[in-house]
Amino acid sequence: MVVRPSSASSSAAPAGRSAPADGSVDAGFARDMSVHHQQAVEMSFIIRDRTDDEDVRRLAYDIINTQANQRGMMLGWLEMWELPKSSAVPPMRWMGHTVTPHDGALMPGMATDTQLDALRAATGAEAEVLYLRLMTAHHTAGAQMAQAAAGSATTEAIKNLATGMVRGQRSEIALMADMLRERGAMP
Repeated sequence: MVVRPSSASSSAAPAGRSAPADGSVDAGFARDMSVHHQQAVEMSFIIRDRTDDEDVRRLAYDIINTQANQRGMMLGWLEMWELPKSSAVPPMRWMGHTVTPHDGALMPGMATDTQLDALRAATGAEAEVLYLRLMTAHHTAGAQMAQAAAGSATTEAIKNLATGMVRGQRSEIALMADMLRERGAMP
């Protein structure tokens, strides 16, 4: 199911129901996936400037636009629900996970600062392979987060968005595996 603009602009929760709580799956997912998506957008802008390959640039453009748009929706819902956009609660607590950030990677699948520096330094095919590998790991963890939210969220907005994310990211993972093979690299 696709989230349509009308459902994003409707009330925060169905009639008679209150907005999700600050510690809810819905709020936790919206916050954490917003951070996760921001890094995907950052990596995609980096590769856009590191390669001339049209297929990689097209994928990066799609990720930039899709994930920036989804991030905006999630932050908008937090605003509408009158919930903070950040939390002192560690990432992914809403999934029952204990995550220890490492080298700037706040959640599973996120690139470390060292990996981002390597992507910034790479060019051409080397940059393409690194980006595709980093984004595959990023999407794999993102799809797992979205699957958890799709099954546990209480708002239709989050359930629908998360379900669409799972489908979209799994499709892009398959595309990136093909792109890696075309470059003689393993996913």
